[in-house]
Amino acid sequence: MAVQDFVTGIQHVGIPSSDLDRTIAFYKSIGFEQAGLFPNGDNRCAFMRLGNLTIETWEGDPTNPTAGAINHISLNTTDIDQAFAAAKQQGLELVNDEIQSIPTFWSKGIRFFNILGPNHETIEFCQILD
Repeated sequence: MAVQDFVTGIQHVGIPSSDLDRTIAFYKSIGFEQAGLFPNGDNRCAFMRLGNLTIETWEGDPTNPTAGAINHISLNTTDIDQAFAAAKQQGLELVNDEIQSIPTFWSKGIRFFNILGPNHETIEFCQILD
């Protein structure tokens, strides 16, 4: 068993926003559709989609207005529990001690965990619950 056994591809790329409404309008202006807009605590999170590319953009976290502004890359995960067990077994550098959840995303929420790559890039393994 290896973590990649539970991954089907990129789910989304995460980019924090200093002005979510302006960010949504920008991505719409270049052909993206708003696939979802969800509450996340006191903030909001939007998913913008163009073909098979989905960008998650949200308010409430610091932004980096220079090159390198992407916060994380998310991999679509079929079984988050098995993927988490495999990541621990492989000795990957876990950011989270346990699987996280956000119940307000999509119709039934998401479960996810993050690891760090060799350059301290954040890679999220995420399962959309159905």
